[in-house]
Amino acid sequence: QVDVGKEKVYFHLSINKWFHGKITRDRAEKLLHPPETGLFLVRESTNFPGDYTLCVSCEGKVEHYRIIYHNGKLSIDEEEYFENLMQLVEHYTKDADGLCTKLIKPKLEEGTVAAQDEFSRSGWSMNRKDLKLHQVIGKGEFGDVMVGDYRGTKVAVKCIKNDATSQAFIAEASVMTQLRHDNLVQLLGVIVEENGTLFIVTEYMAKGCLVDYLRSRGRTVLGGDALLNFALNVCEAMAYLEANNFVHRDLAARNVLVSDDNIAKVSDFGLTKEASSTQDTAKLPVKWTSPEALREKKFSTKSDVWSYGILLWEIYSFGRVPYPRIPLKDVVPRVEKGYKMDCPDGCPEVVYNIMKQCWNLDPAARPSFQMLKEWLQHIILTYVTLTTDTTTPSRSAG
Repeated sequence: QVDVGKEKVYFHLSINKWFHGKITRDRAEKLLHPPETGLFLVRESTNFPGDYTLCVSCEGKVEHYRIIYHNGKLSIDEEEYFENLMQLVEHYTKDADGLCTKLIKPKLEEGTVAAQDEFSRSGWSMNRKDLKLHQVIGKGEFGDVMVGDYRGTKVAVKCIKNDATSQAFIAEASVMTQLRHDNLVQLLGVIVEENGTLFIVTEYMAKGCLVDYLRSRGRTVLGGDALLNFALNVCEAMAYLEANNFVHRDLAARNVLVSDDNIAKVSDFGLTKEASSTQDTAKLPVKWTSPEALREKKFSTKSDVWSYGILLWEIYSFGRVPYPRIPLKDVVPRVEKGYKMDCPDGCPEVVYNIMKQCWNLDPAARPSFQMLKEWLQHIILTYVTLTTDTTTPSRSAG
């Protein structure tokens, strides 16, 4: 996802010091060695995806307690229920309450830094008292996106309450602290509450996501110049990420937002690409993901370029879903045999040729984002020349 030099910064921040994510039973037992009664950690369950396991060292051996997720609450014994892992752990640090021992000492992954401390130290921590939350503008499986007000500035706020998801978003937020570009949605700050709730505060993008914008405006409102500008905006952002050794992995029109003044900005640096080695290909957006990423989980700038080609097709088809009329199960076999989508109606041939180059089955043969940016800039210059009436003074300078 990022170069090795920055990896420690991104992935050793922890919202809960005792939460170790997706590790195996054997790995948990090794971490809790040498035995020390009351030493504990929490991991994601490997046998029951979506559930957690509390691992506790007790009198020389490790006990594994399955934490059941039921109706949005967590329980070990199905008698006492908790809102989140923090509450559950806090309860069992005070009283064993049926466990082999009460929880005494968290097993901290080496090099882990508490997220609250790190964001405060680096100047990205915000004060919850200064943030006013207004209406919900988006709902997802991970939490709500809301419009808010931070010290008089209109902001967008991701609110995440689920422990494992919060951990993934911590990685996203820490990535965002390293990135600054006019065509990337800008992080403004992070709030980590004591109960584990996480707020990621970003600039507010008034016109929402690009795919909805394209669908609702259509070709009667958006001319060729607007579409080219969206294409270049996204390409500028991706060229910046490419130069900084960052792979997005979920580039699509739904993950591009549009500002009040029609600037497109890439967003969503988080969930599907956190922890590449364990990424579940079943959850990948098949129609946007390159064949090598689907087949071998090989993500690179060149797999982002493939996705960019799909995004270009989305722009020029005004938000249609890619591979129309092809059943989802048939998309990958057809693509691997060399199938490429047809040129969208009204799309210039020169832009369609760019899409086709992005969809080269050989990643090495695909253009770089820097190259794509130069091509688009050239097309825009040509387009302006062709569409400017030479008998009247040019207004392009304004």
